[in-house]
Amino acid sequence: MTQHTLNPLLFDQAVRSAIEEDIGRAGDITSQACIPAGAKAVAVLAPRKPGVICGLAVAEAAFRIVDPSITFEYLAQDGDEITVPRTAVARISGDARAILTAERTALNFVCHLSGIASMTAKLVALTKHTKAKVICTRKTTPNLRALEKYAIRCGGGMNHRFGLDDAFLIKDNHIAVCGGIKPALRAAKAQAGHLVKIEIEVDGLDQLREVIEEGADVVLFDNMSPEEMRKGVEMIAGRMKTEASGGISAETAKAVAESGVDMLSSGALTHSAPILDVGLDIEIG
Repeated sequence: MTQHTLNPLLFDQAVRSAIEEDIGRAGDITSQACIPAGAKAVAVLAPRKPGVICGLAVAEAAFRIVDPSITFEYLAQDGDEITVPRTAVARISGDARAILTAERTALNFVCHLSGIASMTAKLVALTKHTKAKVICTRKTTPNLRALEKYAIRCGGGMNHRFGLDDAFLIKDNHIAVCGGIKPALRAAKAQAGHLVKIEIEVDGLDQLREVIEEGADVVLFDNMSPEEMRKGVEMIAGRMKTEASGGISAETAKAVAESGVDMLSSGALTHSAPILDVGLDIEIG
């Protein structure tokens, strides 16, 4: 099993900001009023439905930011598939007020990231009989890109570029402003470093012919039918990598993957994945 790791530097600021947003100016007035100072508690995190868990280290950070003395015990690892509802994935022990103060922030992150990982895993399962890899896009929640792309990996997918600066992706608007496919590709090649890939978007086989003549590293088939993509893959004959994008879903992924493309990219994985419902339960007795 792949051991997924996430550098705390990538999420510490986001978690601190979320905690500050939640506690406001007066703190958790409900816990302060209802729970005696110094009271201790033990709680578990548990998904209410089957899915792929993700974001446990982020949850731990939320609890420890509120109270560094809290103990966070991992009962599962990010990327684990939880098949039995209410299976505990972590146990939290320590100050009761602090646990309840951090609860919602921790769960917000875990539910969101686990939802992305779970949706990704479904597409991966639907296409595993092909060579196609499921990848993400830049359609991410502002300031949460590193976390959401991490969740993609936990679900068995792979990452596309992380930003505008780590690869060229020439899209239809670039082509229109630049004056055509060939001028756009030539301009990109004149600027690209030796480790930087160039990808270009096409919406039909006529455009693809131009790309083949000029050359690129990757071709993105935008909203093309599986049959068109199959013909495109044959035309390319292994000279470039191929990516399918546009309307990739559980209903379409299998047919698109079977066209022979190398990658399926889906913005929905990050912008529309439903959460995996994960709850915090206090252990009594």
